[in-house]
Amino acid sequence: MKDRQTTAAAGQGPAGSTPANSRNTGPGRLLIAVYAVFAISASARAGYQILTKFSEAPLAYLLSAFAALVYVVATVSLAKAGSTWFKVSVAAVLVELVGVLVVGALSVFDPVAFPHETVWSLFGRGYAFIPLLLPILGLVWLYRRRPGAKAAAA
Repeated sequence: MKDRQTTAAAGQGPAGSTPANSRNTGPGRLLIAVYAVFAISASARAGYQILTKFSEAPLAYLLSAFAALVYVVATVSLAKAGSTWFKVSVAAVLVELVGVLVVGALSVFDPVAFPHETVWSLFGRGYAFIPLLLPILGLVWLYRRRPGAKAAAA
């Protein structure tokens, strides 16, 4: 009984395993918070743009809405425990990275297609390039916190 209490107090399961979700601890909490801020801001921006000026730049505004959805999924999946949520996190962050790179490149090489900026336009220039840096940091964090990472290191 005492052994079980000691491991539980240390944040580990009964068998001395790692915590159920080590992704939302330490720097992971900051990462989740930044994703949450982007989820809220991108959702608000996309909602406003679609409701008030959709006809001006439908592609840009739909991409903003898609980016918002990706940020919401990334935020939720990073905060949840389990291997399924880990896989969802990896997929969401990879989609974000591809989106930033593709939309960023298209907005540089075909600016006519993007008369209004999206979150990912010009690689996130309007957001201090955080949309470009965030998925890279997210993938590094996920790699370090992948299921079985501590077992492989031992």
